[in-house]
Amino acid sequence: MRAKITYFGLAAVLVVYFVLVGSRGVLLIKQGTVVTVAFGLAVLVLPFIGGWFLWQTTKFARAANRLARELEAEGGLPVDELVRTPGGRIDRDSADAVFAKRRAETEESPGDWRTWFRLAVAYHDARDTPRARKAMQRAIALHGGKAGETSASGV
Repeated sequence: MRAKITYFGLAAVLVVYFVLVGSRGVLLIKQGTVVTVAFGLAVLVLPFIGGWFLWQTTKFARAANRLARELEAEGGLPVDELVRTPGGRIDRDSADAVFAKRRAETEESPGDWRTWFRLAVAYHDARDTPRARKAMQRAIALHGGKAGETSASGV
C-alpha cells in the first residue's frame, strides 16, 4: 500500500509540474517574438512527452498487478525462497540459483505467461531491472493474447 501512495503522490506532483511547464510555454508563445514562440513550443513538448511516459508506466503497473492478483488466486505466485543477509538484502548466490530455476521453467513453457511472470520476479530479485521489465511485458502480452508483439529477448 505504501508503494501505491508513493506512486500516486509522485504522479500528482508530476502532473502539477506538467501544468506549470505548459503554462510557461503558453506564456512564451504569447510574447510573440520568433525566439519566444520557438522556446514556447519546445517547452510545450515536454509535458506531452512526460505525460505519455507516465501513462505508459501506469498501464504497465496496472497490468502487472492484475497478473499478480490472478496468479495469487491460482496459488501460483513464486514462494520467497531467497536467503537474505542480516541487513535484509537478498543474497546474490541465492538469487542466481532461483533465477536459474525460473529460467529453466520458462524455457520449458515459453508460451505460458505464468512462467514469464515468475521469471520477471527472479530478474528483479537478481537486480536486473531492464530484463525484469521485458519479461513482465512478455507475460502481459502472452496473457492478453498478443504474444507475437513482444520478443522473447528478455531471457
